[in-house]
Amino acid sequence: MANGNGVKVVTIGGGSSYTPELVEGLILRHDRLPVSELVLVDVPEGEEKLETVGALARRMMEHAGVPMRVATTLDRRRALEGADFVTTQIRVGRLPARILDERIPLSHGIMGQETNGAGGMFKAFRTIPVILGFVRDIQELCPDAWMVNFSNPSGMIEEAVFTQTDFQRAIGLCNVPVNMRAGIAAIMGVGEDRLELRLQGVNHFVFATDVLVDGRSVMDEAVERYATIADDETLAMNNFAAKPYSPEFIRGIRAIPCPYHDYYFHTAEQLAEELDEFRTGNVRGEVVGRLEETLFATYRDVRLDVKPPELAQRGGARYSDAACDLLASIHSGAGDIQYVDVRNRGCIADLPYDSAVEVACRITADGAEPLATGRLNPRIAGPVHMIKGFERLVVEAAVTGDRDLAVAALAQNPLCPTESTAVAVVDELLRAHGEYLPQFSR
Repeated sequence: MANGNGVKVVTIGGGSSYTPELVEGLILRHDRLPVSELVLVDVPEGEEKLETVGALARRMMEHAGVPMRVATTLDRRRALEGADFVTTQIRVGRLPARILDERIPLSHGIMGQETNGAGGMFKAFRTIPVILGFVRDIQELCPDAWMVNFSNPSGMIEEAVFTQTDFQRAIGLCNVPVNMRAGIAAIMGVGEDRLELRLQGVNHFVFATDVLVDGRSVMDEAVERYATIADDETLAMNNFAAKPYSPEFIRGIRAIPCPYHDYYFHTAEQLAEELDEFRTGNVRGEVVGRLEETLFATYRDVRLDVKPPELAQRGGARYSDAACDLLASIHSGAGDIQYVDVRNRGCIADLPYDSAVEVACRITADGAEPLATGRLNPRIAGPVHMIKGFERLVVEAAVTGDRDLAVAALAQNPLCPTESTAVAVVDELLRAHGEYLPQFSR
């Protein structure tokens, strides 16, 4: 690698409560990914959390006996020099911004969620310009580094990188597909190492359209088994309660939806729950804020030298597996199959060539090569095209600061019932987040 003395990983947003997940993953894979230096970077507002997480990371390394130097800094550009991998896990505006993303739409009677609908759109508006700045720095300071983005909404961020820059070494990552694979393996009664998925769709709106065991398609059996599981939580996320699907729906689409499809296919039920959370001061951002207070109190305990079990409540199950397996496989050129967000490049024939898709990829030293799946399964094509169209409008609005385009984008999202609602929600969110949206004040 570029460093010559081991692998250098730079994590932007290093003060995140998720970082101990990443640290544990690097420790467990040190034989395959010999990281010699981990640099955690954050902004001044996050300095106290950065130093807390950095101290815990050093204790974890010492406890594990892994010779990995951990540094913390607020100087991103200096940190990037000589990097082999740059991971990004940022939240512009921090949790108060997330809470606004959730509460303001709910106050208008529509879904408030940080990666879907109005909330996801405004998280993208705040995040995309910042990530594009990271890309410019990487191209200047460590052009051979791979940028692996964990920040939500991951698919829209990658859409922006792929369509607004010429940077070729960016990959998006989410823990949803790896959890889907584990859940489907459990349903099929086989080890995860024997099972592969073929995916079609975009981040947080992806379907498993084929299931292979030992290289042989078992999709008919997988659909039937999934369809007949009552009150299934096998593929559920721990940051919201997934609803069971009817056997008729699953057989009808002949695909297995990801948990985030609940927002679109069980909208009324999910909205009712979120409105109750809104009334009781328990939207997810508020819950996470309380969780993080507990987590950071735990992290400050100088006796703690492993990832605490309480982190599992944060919603990042298998995050370190997905992240560190990707880095390790690029480093070694493993050639294994993983599920990431990449440029389509014809993988899904009827989606734009340069667009971000979440699909099965073969991971080599040259990055992630998407495995072709042909045209979209016609039974899911309509909603996938709709969400992809929404994403592309959001990216254009994020870059241009076009308020009218933001309204048009939200009005076309299935979670927004009327265009007049879109106008009201967009304008209130623009006012609420004004300090983080300079592009809209031009």
